Order: sequence, then C-alpha cells, then structure tokens
Amino acid sequence: MDYTLNCNGKLLSLAEPQVMGIVNVTPDSFYADSRKQTEAAIAERVIQIQREGGSIIDVGACSTRPDSTTVSETEEAERLRFALTVVRRECPDAIVSVDTFRPAVARMAVEEFGADIINDVGAPSTLIHQPSTLNSDRLRLMARLRVPYIYMSSKQTMRDILLDCAAVVDNLRSLGQKDIILDPGFGFGKTLADNYSVLSTLEQMQMTGLPVLAGVSRKSMVYKLLGTDPAQALNGTTVLHTIALLKGASILRVHDVREAVECVRLVGMLRQSRSPQGMGEQEIANSK
Repeated sequence: MDYTLNCNGKLLSLAEPQVMGIVNVTPDSFYADSRKQTEAAIAERVIQIQREGGSIIDVGACSTRPDSTTVSETEEAERLRFALTVVRRECPDAIVSVDTFRPAVARMAVEEFGADIINDVGAPSTLIHQPSTLNSDRLRLMARLRVPYIYMSSKQTMRDILLDCAAVVDNLRSLGQKDIILDPGFGFGKTLADNYSVLSTLEQMQMTGLPVLAGVSRKSMVYKLLGTDPAQALNGTTVLHTIALLKGASILRVHDVREAVECVRLVGMLRQSRSPQGMGEQEIANSK
C-alpha cells in the first residue's frame, strides 16, 4: 500500500511493508524471551531491533495476555518512563510506538518522550471495552495527540471487524485524526478457528484504504494448533507472516525482527518477479 505515516515530522513509507519490533517491559508477557526489565536488557533489545532492520520500536508496559494481572495506570506509566528514557538515549531517531489502552498513559508518552505512534491494543480481558464504551470521549483523547493511531478490533469475524473499523474510523476522522492503522486483533476475542478465518480473508481489509497491522508473532494461534509453546513458534509465525504479507499487511508486529525482515524481502521479490511467460528468450536464458 502506497501510504505514508507522519510520525512527528518523520515520514514512514508503507509502500514496502515495515517491521515493528516488540519491547515488553513487563514480568508476565506470554513470551518469556520478550520480557526486558533492566536498563541493559532494554538497551540491548532496541539496538537489536534497529540492527536487524526493524523500522518501528513498540514498547509495552502492561501485559494484555489472557489471565494476566492488569497493573495500575501509575505503574504502567512508570515502567514506560523507565523504558522510554533508555530507548530515546540509545536510539534517539527511532520511530517509537507505545502499546497501551490508557489515554492518559498515551498522552504522557507523547508529551514527555515524543512517542511517534499510539498502538491502542484495547483493554485486557479484565477491563475489555465493549463497542458502546469505546466512545467519542476515549477516541477524542487519543486523537488530540495528533500522532498515528493503531486501532485494534476484538470482533470475531471479518464482516464484524470491517463494520467495527468503519465506525471507529468515521469517528476518528470527525475528530481530526489523520493517520490511522487497522489491526484485526489476532488472539483478541477470537477462537483459534476465528483467527484463521480472519487471516484467510485479510485482503478484505484493503477496501478500507488504510494500512493493516498483523500481530501474529508466537501467539496461541500458532503454538496451540501445533501443540507446542511460544518458544517453539517461530517457524509457524514466519508462515503466517508470509500469508499476511501476501494478503496486504503493511506492518508486521514481531518478536523476531531479522526473520520478519527476511520474510518481507522474499515476498517483495516474489511480487516483483514476472512469470516466464512474460519474459523474452534472452531474459529466460539469463535467469538460468
């Protein structure tokens, strides 16, 4: 998708899909290796994301996995302050996304640390927002920040996801929100079968005219189906990343940056390549 995000004056083109690397400053995220709580661990992780080709660093400080304990707003904000201080010191020019469902925390991250994107993952299951409570007041607070906004739908079917996103996008546009990214919410409010049904029809989200973020990395839709665990879910994740890219995803939110970047390059080459039927004799000879 030929779409450009304005991230505090830094323009990020989505003409080629981008990779968002995850930094979890939590003790209880579902994938243990993603948990980074010390200054040294956070610094090492953000440098790794940039070194391996990630263009966005996504920092989260409150786990939204099933059965997780939801920390207070104060604790989430303090964890983020600690992490974002390190991120801005180590990678001052990085495009930073903040993973939160709390408008006040999002505001702090933007105003104090210049966060470039708000990744609104919706509330965890203990505080889950129904459509009636994801209202204009909540969206107004997010829209006031004037940074790209990722909206995640927890609806179960592609039809309902599209209807949900259309309503939210209309609301956001009326509030002056410019850049909007849509996330179908793999793993949120969906059964295993729901997740694959949504993935199988992901190309339908292109009708919104907005970029789509796919967050499938090491999730239960991979490891439960294969009878393994998050630590063994990289191969399955890469398969699903390939499918998501072929179906139009513009951003991959991932734990494993290098592998995702390689996936983007391979799928990109596949799309650019022409079939032998469309090649001349010399081109065919040169390709052998």
